[in-house]
Amino acid sequence: MHSVAIVGRPNVGKSALFNRLAGRRISIVHDQPGVTRDRITAKCRLGRQPFEIVDTGGIGADPDPDFAEPTQEAAEIAIAGANVLLFVVDGQNGVTPLDQTLAAKIRSSGRPVILVVNKVDTDAHEDFVLDFASLGFAEVRDVSAAHGRGIDELIEAVDRLLPPPQEGEEDFARLPKLALVGRPNVGKSSLINAILDDKRAIVSDIPGTTRDAVDILCEREGRKYVLCDTAGIRHRSKHNTSVEVFSVMRSEETIRRADLCVLVIDVTSGVTAQDKKIAGLIQKSYKAAIIVLNKWDLISDPDMTEAESLKEHIARVRDELFFLPYAPVVVLSAKTGENVRRLFTMIEKVRQHASRRAGTGELNRLLRMVMEKQQPPMRGTRRFKLLYATQVAAERPSAFEPPQIVLFGNDTRLLTDNYLTYLSARLREKWEFPGLPLIIRQRGREKKTEEKA
Repeated sequence: MHSVAIVGRPNVGKSALFNRLAGRRISIVHDQPGVTRDRITAKCRLGRQPFEIVDTGGIGADPDPDFAEPTQEAAEIAIAGANVLLFVVDGQNGVTPLDQTLAAKIRSSGRPVILVVNKVDTDAHEDFVLDFASLGFAEVRDVSAAHGRGIDELIEAVDRLLPPPQEGEEDFARLPKLALVGRPNVGKSSLINAILDDKRAIVSDIPGTTRDAVDILCEREGRKYVLCDTAGIRHRSKHNTSVEVFSVMRSEETIRRADLCVLVIDVTSGVTAQDKKIAGLIQKSYKAAIIVLNKWDLISDPDMTEAESLKEHIARVRDELFFLPYAPVVVLSAKTGENVRRLFTMIEKVRQHASRRAGTGELNRLLRMVMEKQQPPMRGTRRFKLLYATQVAAERPSAFEPPQIVLFGNDTRLLTDNYLTYLSARLREKWEFPGLPLIIRQRGREKKTEEKA
């Protein structure tokens, strides 16, 4: 798919333009320079052909010296891979020395360039555009990203500059989405880099490096996925700015839209309260899940063999995250690359089990046997009676769709949560369903109700 990169100095409205083109709020928009540090991507279908829009960090004036160089490097990677560049400037502030420096750098890339003069909110502001003729770009468009002014004309200009559509383009919307989630500084970005061997996300030992969720196309073992790298989810009580609050909302949204969540935990720290919170979000969203214990290269216990240490650490995680029993645990080191391949072996195993279906006859025989062995509890003078059960497909099936079992009975209000948990455990003994939550829906002769377990 062709790529269109948005570049420019900080605080000229790159993220606002990105959100306008993407049609939804993906990049954080804030009047604070340096808010967007990673490259943020989204698929756009606004012109004659779809393209990937890329929002880069502001080049040249990051207020944090620890990020200035890697932010610029990430932006340069985006420029090198783009088919068209949107060079955004602030129409109300006029040409700055940094704009002139960036213009020379962008011109040297050899890419087609559209100079986008942003913040031209009214006709009275159109004279501002003349100030930017000195930058020497033939294709100039004045827009207001905040109000949508001039966006249609900009899209037409992008269409003209893009190469013809590529054959066999992958529909990102249909690819399974893997969300890498976890608190700050557990190694999510390092894990993505180990997977991709690419500097797509800025890697740093400073917690909270990745503020935005970044969608990245990944192909492993012949299968394509979209990796969603999320910002570390912080304690809400510690938020000091609206930017951090919105980042938390974005991370939670990433979990909701994912097909499979990879919960990354720092094995040297063990399971923290924040890890449990994130695991709870996954569990409540009924998402397929894998737990990754990262930084295994830092574990050394002279009193244990590696196998004994591994067993003990996994047992601790199982004990702390007891409410997420279906999630398999993969121990690895993103820094050294050790066992990263095992993660995708496990992902493939989860995918294979998600595609399996329990035969209706076998399912009903098993449930009747289980219910005879331990009958549903009495409620008053009544007890739940199973008429039949079946596994149903989801309305919007995905590669990691959790199995859904529908129980038809005399009155589903007679089933307790504890008994549904018992049924779920017995079904897992038969079909395992690794990495997949088991959803049990109920339908009775009374007013229809649904529950999940």
